[in-house]
Amino acid sequence: MADLSIFSKEPIIRHFTDDDLYKFTMCCAVIDNFPRAQVKYAFTDRDHTIYPAGFAQMLAEQVAMLESVIITEEEIAFMKRKCNYIPGWFYNYLKGYRFNRNWVNAWQDREGHLQVEIQGSWADTILLEVKILAIVSELYYRMTGENRHFDYEAYYGKSYEKGRQLLEAGCVFSDFGTRRRASFEAQETAVRAMRDCGRRENGNGKFVGTSNVYLAMKYDLLPVGTMAHEFICAIGGMYGPQMANHIAMNSWRNTFRGALGTYLYDSFGWDIFSLNFSEDFANLFKGLRVDSGDNREQLERIVEKYRSLGIDPRTKQVIFSNALDTEGAIEIQQYAKEYCQPSFGIGTHFTNDFEGVRPMNIVIKLVAVKITESWTFYNDTCKISEDQGKHTGNPEVVKRFMDALHIN
Repeated sequence: MADLSIFSKEPIIRHFTDDDLYKFTMCCAVIDNFPRAQVKYAFTDRDHTIYPAGFAQMLAEQVAMLESVIITEEEIAFMKRKCNYIPGWFYNYLKGYRFNRNWVNAWQDREGHLQVEIQGSWADTILLEVKILAIVSELYYRMTGENRHFDYEAYYGKSYEKGRQLLEAGCVFSDFGTRRRASFEAQETAVRAMRDCGRRENGNGKFVGTSNVYLAMKYDLLPVGTMAHEFICAIGGMYGPQMANHIAMNSWRNTFRGALGTYLYDSFGWDIFSLNFSEDFANLFKGLRVDSGDNREQLERIVEKYRSLGIDPRTKQVIFSNALDTEGAIEIQQYAKEYCQPSFGIGTHFTNDFEGVRPMNIVIKLVAVKITESWTFYNDTCKISEDQGKHTGNPEVVKRFMDALHIN
């Protein structure tokens, strides 16, 4: 076996807020509404990648290094300034927060496929998903040597040009690329290029910021994001999918009062969400986020729903984030601007777009939950996407949820 020590000397995650904002907002809402909930997560590589020998061991060492990563006063001060909707008590929680390697179990099968399981208190383990995915992605390129293709000077220029095109087309856009970035430096390079482009270039568009809180702090940008499927899916596991969206929206309102942001509606499909999306919720949330399905069809549904509630959809934001690239965002902008306030969260295309390098197709999903530690069993959960191929969870659980929701 090759000498693995060369891959374990430097921590990949060095900053507590090197994470997506939605993990912090969801963590806050979990503590506020479901403080005793326990969860299980599972890692999936949709491309069935064969990982190098010893990869799981190196991942475990990187997870162990997280135990020394704690939030700084500078990070807290920045979040208080930029995220004033987060209640003050939450920062006291973060000051005392410590990662624990025992929450994570990683191994490889005989063929080399990677397996990762996470288990523990929801309030604790919720802050692991994005960090572990970012570690897996960067560590893979290090151990395979593919990172030798990473020309960051050229990447800056490539990223700047993407930003210029988006601004010129009138797109309002943000970086959503922490989870599957090629490296921390790749994401930082892209964010720096977008920031510079936004300051120098003319156009009707706007580079809003980044989901990565640390990079937002470093480059004085707005940290952006609201929630992920995880929040709704866990509630669906605890209470059933029929009312999961209603409970999720009500919980979010309970924690964040008027600053509710945009709602991610496709955890269990459009139909059940639409039944739960009442006029009060439609008025309270700033807008909706499209993360699966055909973008034009999803927009038509959203516009029709708002109009049925007597709300002008042009007053509402619709964030598109379904595997977007520059060309796709510009195309959506051309037709969506007549119906809503479109904006774009762009991930892998910004942070893992090196010539000759294949972006990883990896996710970590919450697969089981129980509302309190005293329960003797977990309830399975899943995600039912608007894209057939993006359903996640045990196929039997997916079928059971689809039957309960009368989805064909």
